Amino acid sequence: MAAPADEPRTEDDFWAELGPVVKREPAIKLLSAFSGLEPLAWSEDHRLAASTASSVSLVELVCDVHGYSQDLVLHRTHIPAPDSACELKVGPDDEVKKAKEKLENCTDPAARQLFLMDRVLNPQGGPLRGVKYTSWSPLGCDVSGRCLLACLMLDGRLTVHSGHKRLQWSTLLDLTELYGDMLRSRDYCTQSGDAPLGSLEDADELRRRYRMQTPVRMEWSGLCNTQQVQSNNECKDVGTVLLAVLMENGDLAVWQFRLPVQGKGSVVSCNTIRSGVSMPSVLAWWEYEHGGRRMSGLIVGSSVGPIKILPVNLKAVKGYFTLRQPVVLWQETDQIPVHNIRCISLYHPHQKCNCSLVVAARGAYIFWCLLLISKAGLNVHNSHVTGLHSTPITSMSASRNGGSVFTCSLDGTVKKLTPVFTDVAVVFKQQAITLPEGVAGRRVHGISVSPNGAYLALASTEGMVNGLHPVTREYQVQFVTLKTPDEAAAELLESQLRSLYRQADLLDLVRCRVLRDKRIPPFLQDELDDKVPTAGCVYLWRLKLFLLRILYQSMRKAPVEARWRPTHEDSKAFLADEEDEPDGGGRGAEAGGTEALGAKEADGDAGEEQMNEILAWIEEAESHLTREHMKRVLGEVYLHTLITENTCIPTKGLCDFLSSDPTNEDRAAKVRPHTNAYFYF
Repeated sequence: MAAPADEPRTEDDFWAELGPVVKREPAIKLLSAFSGLEPLAWSEDHRLAASTASSVSLVELVCDVHGYSQDLVLHRTHIPAPDSACELKVGPDDEVKKAKEKLENCTDPAARQLFLMDRVLNPQGGPLRGVKYTSWSPLGCDVSGRCLLACLMLDGRLTVHSGHKRLQWSTLLDLTELYGDMLRSRDYCTQSGDAPLGSLEDADELRRRYRMQTPVRMEWSGLCNTQQVQSNNECKDVGTVLLAVLMENGDLAVWQFRLPVQGKGSVVSCNTIRSGVSMPSVLAWWEYEHGGRRMSGLIVGSSVGPIKILPVNLKAVKGYFTLRQPVVLWQETDQIPVHNIRCISLYHPHQKCNCSLVVAARGAYIFWCLLLISKAGLNVHNSHVTGLHSTPITSMSASRNGGSVFTCSLDGTVKKLTPVFTDVAVVFKQQAITLPEGVAGRRVHGISVSPNGAYLALASTEGMVNGLHPVTREYQVQFVTLKTPDEAAAELLESQLRSLYRQADLLDLVRCRVLRDKRIPPFLQDELDDKVPTAGCVYLWRLKLFLLRILYQSMRKAPVEARWRPTHEDSKAFLADEEDEPDGGGRGAEAGGTEALGAKEADGDAGEEQMNEILAWIEEAESHLTREHMKRVLGEVYLHTLITENTCIPTKGLCDFLSSDPTNEDRAAKVRPHTNAYFYF
């Protein structure tokens, strides 16, 4: 019996040795330092935003079926920071100037020093430059059906951006300017019915006007529908999205936009809510679904400790209900600031219902709160996870699937928390993420998990070398995997999303393995062969077609030069000088060359035969998807009654194509075409 060391090494052994955490190339090098509390944010359409001192660097993950490289395919662009500083309007210019001169020449040294140190009140010290926070909207908010990006600058400017033509970005809204105009029309009162509080000669009134329109955080809600009354008194469902903005004084400005968001005309309303939270620091949406009813609220955290949920009145929003009163999650003012909050929707296996898990980073601890609605009302269970990090938590990110929470601290330690439900509460399983070489030992400024938990992005710089800081720092965004390709393939097979585009991070892991192994994983191939013939949807057919195209690409030879680079050299033929070669050597070389050529031709024939077989599979999958799409069009024509008038569809050509293959026994494709070549409405 042969020793285990003598056994041949399989491809499965190679991937098993790598483990789930593997560094992926390339790393994104940045020209400026990171800025903001959470420098990384990953969107649902697989775009990563990195906040720096000069711009928002954007990277899009693309699953390229035409690429030969196993590395990540990243499309990079950026949104530059505005050149001009944001000046908040708090009143007439002459009155504001007099009030600032009065504070600057104040005889009270404490009040004067406080004014000189405030770079918002006193712009003479130089405006703050850099990005403070970024937030991605859900899918379907712009004209292309993709995500919008809300950017908050350090000087208080809040803007909404939209991407078009892949690598171009445009500013849709300047919410700071719009909110300032709205406050000016109210005479700088929170509610329209309130009386003015005072003049600008009062220093407290001047600070109040600045604080009431200086954003701290902003977060997008999920998509919702509102009913709009038409001119004929019919109600029409209109898609909307909410953007909540937390101000320095604790007020919440809730913007409502009509989809798709295209500019000022998309603004439906803006309501101001008083939170009553002193020194607010963080904001998150709380969305809960129970028994077909959706509830919504806003979670506000303070830099001195308390956390509570505020009700949001959504009367015009279809299917939403609100809380009757605020819910206090943590009430002690223990001077531990709340750095970040995440809300995760999970299914409670013991209670057999949905629940909401709120996690917040407070210093070096993780605060968690489990909210569960029962017949007795809203049940709240909370506690802290201690002993997680030795230094304060700098960043926290949560996976949308599974509820895993990832945290990191200044020393570069990354931890994973997995919730495990008990009968009444929840416990967390802690796991230290062992970072691979090239990532371990670096200083981590922030982390972010991809939408389906396949990748972890880290904003990092060099750590200390021999106890000394480096002379110059290089700022990078690095990527490591959190799942193995087999785990990603299993999730793709059992996914409920039924969209390859929304699972691009999982798909990229499988693409990498197919390119390296030059074959589809056997278990994935077997599962597809079993499920595809009986599948009633085209999702598995699209997955199979994608894998076949990647497999075909892996069998082809990669070009020596870049495909975009033109070649200016003409092919030349060289003739060998027969007189310079001895006869014996020539015959020996000719015999050796013939044998090598024969072996190469045999390998080439085998490879060509395999590629032809893969091409036949690709054509079969493409033909099936084409037929399914045609049947969908015919279903719309014959069964759908809401098609507008004067619509012309060539149904006879579609039916002829579907019936052209005699070997296909699909009864759903056997429809009687209209007598004419076109179907008119």
